[in-house]
Amino acid sequence: MKTLPEAKPAEIVAEYGPFDQVDRVAGVTFDGSRVWFACDAGLVAFDPSRKGEEKRLDVPADAGIAFDGKHLWQIVGLEIRKLDADTGEVLATLPAPSAQSSGLAYADGALWVGEYRGRKIHKIDARTGKVLKTIDSDRFVTGVTFSDGELWHATLEDSESEIRHVDVETGAVLERLRMPGGALVSGLEAAGGVLYAGAARQQGAAVRAVRRPRKS
Repeated sequence: MKTLPEAKPAEIVAEYGPFDQVDRVAGVTFDGSRVWFACDAGLVAFDPSRKGEEKRLDVPADAGIAFDGKHLWQIVGLEIRKLDADTGEVLATLPAPSAQSSGLAYADGALWVGEYRGRKIHKIDARTGKVLKTIDSDRFVTGVTFSDGELWHATLEDSESEIRHVDVETGAVLERLRMPGGALVSGLEAAGGVLYAGAARQQGAAVRAVRRPRKS
């Protein structure tokens, strides 16, 4: 059995929400100025510097969301949809690698897709949907983010959540941030010095900013 690094307490530096007519947050992403999250009401964008909602797209939004520099990507059932970020129009679709697809991230022409109960993360070609690589976790996988060459994912199991930095080749856990009791994480996005974590289950429409460890 692999030895995990010691978990450090996650430092929550800000909390955003509640948001009107939003009961829960699913996937989370960042477009360079606004945080987007998926929810039952569609896709919602807010400016973290001002905390107010700025845009809403009335589209199906089941789970993970990602931004590729121009377009949004959204998991909807058994599909991953490429969306016009201004209108929500579906521009292309890919098959999701699992019926339990959860988190979603984009990097260098590939999508990283979490598989919740399968405890896996799949790297797929963003043009074809072909699975390029699969890495395993020992916990249920919720949010996934890839930033500055680092792959992070959130876990939710036994009513506890962690945010983990893992090796992109092997899935080995490199760092662990333990969320406070009751602060369960659904979506996840790295942006600069923070990790934006969506509140899972019946915790209200909140997004928490967790301080991201500095590179050593």
